[in-house]
Amino acid sequence: MDARDTEIKKELNATLQARRELGVEYESALVDSFLEKVDQRIDGAVERRVRRQMAEQQMVTARGSRSPKPTDSWGERFGFGIVSLVLAIPLSAIGGGVANLPGLLVAWIGIVGVNAVQVARTNPGLFRGGRRRGSSQDSDWED
Repeated sequence: MDARDTEIKKELNATLQARRELGVEYESALVDSFLEKVDQRIDGAVERRVRRQMAEQQMVTARGSRSPKPTDSWGERFGFGIVSLVLAIPLSAIGGGVANLPGLLVAWIGIVGVNAVQVARTNPGLFRGGRRRGSSQDSDWED
């Protein structure tokens, strides 16, 4: 288990303990506080990943070479989809339990957003109107 996972576990346990001590009237504030900490963790991870990818892109540009092909496999994409669906269950329960329909909608917008980002990462030209099928100009076979 990663050290970051244990830190999140400790935060969750502290939040649950505080909920037991403070009662139901503080539940919403406690959940918001915990989710803010998780959001900060995710933002930090995304920021590190974006910095790394920008540095890699700058290196590729500086070298004048083509960008590398995505290295993820079908199994990696399939695994991401399965994990996304498995995590959707507790996220839906938490969102629906805390804020009813609006919470459920926010949870699913987040799930769809994460999957859209994953698709955009693995297929860079998909949302930008990249390559067209049958275009000989962009063929990987010609150089």
